[in-house]
This record gives sequence, structure tokens and C-alpha cells, in this order.
Amino acid sequence: MSISASQVKELREMSGVGMMECKKALVETNGDLDKALDLLRANSSLKADKKASRVAADGEIKVAETASYVSLIEINSETDFAAKDAQFKDFTNSVASYLADSQVDSIEELNTQFNEKRQTLIQSIGENIQLRRLKTLQVPGNGSIGSYIHSDGRLAALVAIDTDNQELAKDLAMHVSATNPSCLNSTDLDPEVLDRERAIFLVQAQESGKDAAIMDKMVEGKIKRFLSEVTLVSQTFVKNPDLSIQQLLDENNASIVDFVRFKVGEGIEVEVKDFAAEVAEQLKQ
Repeated sequence: MSISASQVKELREMSGVGMMECKKALVETNGDLDKALDLLRANSSLKADKKASRVAADGEIKVAETASYVSLIEINSETDFAAKDAQFKDFTNSVASYLADSQVDSIEELNTQFNEKRQTLIQSIGENIQLRRLKTLQVPGNGSIGSYIHSDGRLAALVAIDTDNQELAKDLAMHVSATNPSCLNSTDLDPEVLDRERAIFLVQAQESGKDAAIMDKMVEGKIKRFLSEVTLVSQTFVKNPDLSIQQLLDENNASIVDFVRFKVGEGIEVEVKDFAAEVAEQLKQ
């Protein structure tokens, strides 16, 4: 039977699936909109499962702020093109709105809540979409949480402090975004990491040919410099290089309770393909 453009358009609006998929479903169901919608939903689930194995290392980070908690969520797509898609933006906004209305501490819980919408979006834009990670910080009693999100939406941080100083908390969140500290202070650093760095510095010192006492000083100096780079309170404040973060905190009679930093795609291994290989793969499909 003949399928009209208006039928395809209506099914497209109902399902969010591409025009060609909608037309194919209508043909298979003899123009029955309800049956076509059911068919698309079934196919969407299958295709979404297949796409879920593909690497999603692009995307966006959203911040949801309330008076009692603040949440940071990373939502991934496969490409920057999809991350800029209006449907993807609507989806990330809906996730952020939900987090602002409902405190969620588990990414598994959030994935369950948005699984159907996520699969529909996967079918619509043709890419794997993942709710990758979530971190929720509680506002400390008499304290505050500062948030910073970069203009491109790909980098963000939260810092909770034990005093009511929103400006300080926001400055600290901006600092964390810029410097990416490994931990709050040296006692929080993994001992294995420190041992590995010390071993490297010792080899470097031995290559200098100095005597043992000088080599020990060289190693300790490099350890001190390393700690000042990776521990938050020892870092130099990005807005005032004359101050360390600990000095800034002392000046404001404040302490950092917790912090978190997300950068889109960090820690995800992405297979690099050359253009010819990608074209060949597309032709095979």
C-alpha cells in the first residue's frame, strides 16, 4: 500500500526515529501507526544493544545544584557532532533536571530511570549514548559547595568546604578544574604511587654521579615538588601564585571536605583508525 508523507512525519514525531526507518515500519505494518510504533520500539531496543558496545568518549557534563546537595553527571556520546545535537542536549537537560528534583547517589539507579529514553535517543541519532558516572556531594553543615563548569561543557568540578563562603568554594572548584589534583593532601596519596615516583627519582639522582648525601637531598626535593603538584592543598592557587591552597584556606578559616573533577572521556581508551580504514568499514556495512 502507499504510505503518505504525513504518516511518516507523524510516526517520526511519535518515535523520534529517522524518516527511512519510519517509512519501512509503516510499509511492514500496512500503514498501522500503532503497530509501526511497536515495531520501531522493538527494533530500537535491539539496535541500542548493538550500539552499546561501541566506545562513547565524547559528550557533556552537567551540574545539578540544590540547597542540600550538588550532583555532577557525565553523559557520553561517540562523537562531538552528536554531543551538539539538539536531541542529545534535551536528554542531558532532562537528566540534570531529574537530579535537581531527586537526589541520586548511584549511576546504576540513574541508568535504570533513563534507560528507555536513552535507547530511544540511540535509535534516533544512531550513536551509543551512556550515562557514565555520577558524583553527589552533600552540602556540609554551615558549609557550602562551589561548582565550576567550563564553557564547552566538557570539564567541571565541585568543591565542598566547611564554611559558608560561596565565593571561596567557587574559586576552589575553578582551581581544581584547571590543575586536576590527585588527592586532597599527601596522606591521601596512594603509597604505591609515591614509591614509584621515589624509585624513578632515585635512578635519576644516581645518574648524576653525586655522593649519597646529595642524592638523598635531590630525591627528597623532587618528592616535595611532586607532592606540591598532585596534592590539592599544596598546589599554588591559580588566581594568586603567591598563595598555596592551604594558605588560602587558612586565610579564610576554612577546610576542604570533599572535591570531584570530571573531564569528558578521561580514562576511556579510544581506538584510532585512519580515514581509509573507516571508509572501508562503512562500505562493508
